[in-house]
Amino acid sequence: MWRYALCMLISGLAWGSVVEGQWEDHRTLFWLDIGLGAPAYVLVAFRRRWPLPIAVLLNAMAAFSGIAAGPACLAAVSLASRRVLWELAILGSVGLVGGQVFNSVQPIHDPEAAWVDITINFIVTVALLGWGMYIGSRRELLWTLRDQVEKAQRERDLRADQARTSERGRIAREMHDVLAHRISQVSMHANALMYRDDLSAEEMRESVAVIQEKANEALDDLRSVLGVLRDPATGQLLDKPQPTYADLVELVDEARESGMNIEYADLLDAGAPVPDVTGRTVYRIVQEALTNARKHAPGALVSVTLSGSEAEGIDILVRNPVGFGSPAPRSGLGLVGLRERAELRGGRLDHGRDGSTFVLHGWIPWET
Repeated sequence: MWRYALCMLISGLAWGSVVEGQWEDHRTLFWLDIGLGAPAYVLVAFRRRWPLPIAVLLNAMAAFSGIAAGPACLAAVSLASRRVLWELAILGSVGLVGGQVFNSVQPIHDPEAAWVDITINFIVTVALLGWGMYIGSRRELLWTLRDQVEKAQRERDLRADQARTSERGRIAREMHDVLAHRISQVSMHANALMYRDDLSAEEMRESVAVIQEKANEALDDLRSVLGVLRDPATGQLLDKPQPTYADLVELVDEARESGMNIEYADLLDAGAPVPDVTGRTVYRIVQEALTNARKHAPGALVSVTLSGSEAEGIDILVRNPVGFGSPAPRSGLGLVGLRERAELRGGRLDHGRDGSTFVLHGWIPWET
């Protein structure tokens, strides 16, 4: 509505300057002005559908109608916002000619002031077209900024989704690595208990107590894994009870206490402490190897050998006979997860049968 109000103001100024002379000296121009001005207010409503034809037509009508001057100005600004140079050239020419024709045919025309009229017409035309180009440029800038904001929001959401997916994958790997080790111990003891019918009540209680202890340790490990979740307010890790290279001896001793037969050789030439990230990866590889050996070759001799140095990296070699297995379910995901973990640290992990022996061979760079 404010646009039409501005049009009426411009029309009032243009027609008001000549209406008295039209009525007194040239009544035909008076009615022509009204006859062209009224339809101009209807045509200007279609300026966005046919920008160039409407703008040219209204500026041509303004050559004989001061009332049409308002709609002509609005249509000119609207067309100029498109910023198409050849359209601006056509409209500018029609506007200048129309302005001169209007000044020439009005009763109050002063031939000696023609150069003043030309100057004013030129300034008004350039101002209208310049204002329209500014509006078009501003609209494009706002559209670009809005598009960039929407694109940034989409990229932010995508990064958030990727971060959540990565975090879920990391937690899933940690849960598998930790819980598979504990649950396999529970499964092994329960399996042995199921086939023993010569145990006394006291021995039965002791075996059940071992199962309970391993189940409690599994729950403790689960709480530790969930502790790596991040605080939603700060984004910091809530807890980091993750194993390191120094915990390998305790892992092997614990496995021996559960009944496994393990040969453990640490030949690592550690001139400097093993980085925690590297040590954690080595720990998980050995842990998964012992878990697999416990499930698939219970009672067999498992050989664990660590070697290397700060310059050469850490070499992990685990060997055990291919056994008859146990009733524990096999997911096949442990070794897949370990290979991904090793590759993420810049290392590698291979596994397979060598005759009647299952071999797991990994290498992790010292600094990852």
